[in-house]
Amino acid sequence: MNKLYILFLGIMLVSCGKKEKNTESTSAKKTYSLQKGSWRVALSVQDGKKLPFIFTTTSKGIEIHNAEERISVDDITIKNDSIIIKMDVYEGVLKGKFTDENNIKGEFVKVSLDRYVPFTATFGTTTRFANAKGEANANITGNWETVFSPNKEDDRYIAKGIFKQNGSTVTGTFRTTTGDYRFLEGTLNGNQLQLSAFDGAHAFLFTATVTDSTMVGEFQSGNHWKEPFTAKRNETYELPDAKSLTYIKEGYDEFNFSFPDATGKMISLTDEHLKGKVRIVQIMGTWCPNCLDESKYYTSYSKNNAEVKFIAVAFEYAKTKEKAFNNIKRLQKRLNIPYPIVLAQFGTSDKQKAQEKLPMLNHVLSYPTTIFIDKKGKVRRIHTGFNGPATGNKYLAFKKDFENFVTTLQNE
Repeated sequence: MNKLYILFLGIMLVSCGKKEKNTESTSAKKTYSLQKGSWRVALSVQDGKKLPFIFTTTSKGIEIHNAEERISVDDITIKNDSIIIKMDVYEGVLKGKFTDENNIKGEFVKVSLDRYVPFTATFGTTTRFANAKGEANANITGNWETVFSPNKEDDRYIAKGIFKQNGSTVTGTFRTTTGDYRFLEGTLNGNQLQLSAFDGAHAFLFTATVTDSTMVGEFQSGNHWKEPFTAKRNETYELPDAKSLTYIKEGYDEFNFSFPDATGKMISLTDEHLKGKVRIVQIMGTWCPNCLDESKYYTSYSKNNAEVKFIAVAFEYAKTKEKAFNNIKRLQKRLNIPYPIVLAQFGTSDKQKAQEKLPMLNHVLSYPTTIFIDKKGKVRRIHTGFNGPATGNKYLAFKKDFENFVTTLQNE
């Protein structure tokens, strides 16, 4: 009898323990949602620094803020306490878990590059940098002659800083010979400058000690790259002409290629329907924000000028051909691009390997690069890089020059 009682008591204790465990499991399955309003995300980069940006919720998803730029993202999945925010056209994904209604902890992931950047997100904060309301000891509005990695000959490159300051708030960008560093936003607190941008492909952080005429600082890209930079105020400074950096090598009479589109069709500049047409070749990648800005403009222009034939040549770092074409198709669908995008390379965006695919060029210096070909098939101009909307007047000047030159080729 005692043995039966002990056995019964043991069964009851085990049953009670199981019931308590199931209750805890049910509690852990609470489903969260993004609270309506403003969230501050802080990516953890090198040396203990934080790279912040702001997003606000919308009826369709979220909107990422970089100065006057707004990036809409609607591919958001929430299951229980997990959240996945997939960027609009890029591979980058924010993957996290709610720790409570107001906080998320996770990683910014770019699988093809094996990059993982930790982040936290906090609801109800509208200030990008924590000390944004500090008093500035200088005003950096204007143009800045800039050198990145000034003491490393192989890595050294030049840039032009273009900034506007209102109180302690600073916006602007750095233009380089290959493109710009997007819409930067931040603060000048005392003599400490902090600027950041996050667009779903790149995460940029610039910090510097400044005076009215000098900057000494550091640039970080995600948590995988950092380099020093120096700058001095120079209102008349200009970068080299973007039309002089890339050219056809001696010994080559023409520019041509044959690469497949997403359907497997091989496309070449000598295809019958292209003969006698002005052709614009865009060297690009779906991962490249400057290329995205350029693609938006070329899409608009192409739709209104169907007689000008555009072809984009993509160099993708996606690890498989299938993934590369999926990224291409996603970009075409999102932007409603009317012209073909062919795949020249996947698995790497290395510029040296890209030049091997297009051996008639002296180099592939930049994504994007645009090649202008006249009706007779002669290369008339190669434009390296792209001055995007963040560059203000330079963007407007690029569009005007582009349209005037293409009109000239059309009229010949």
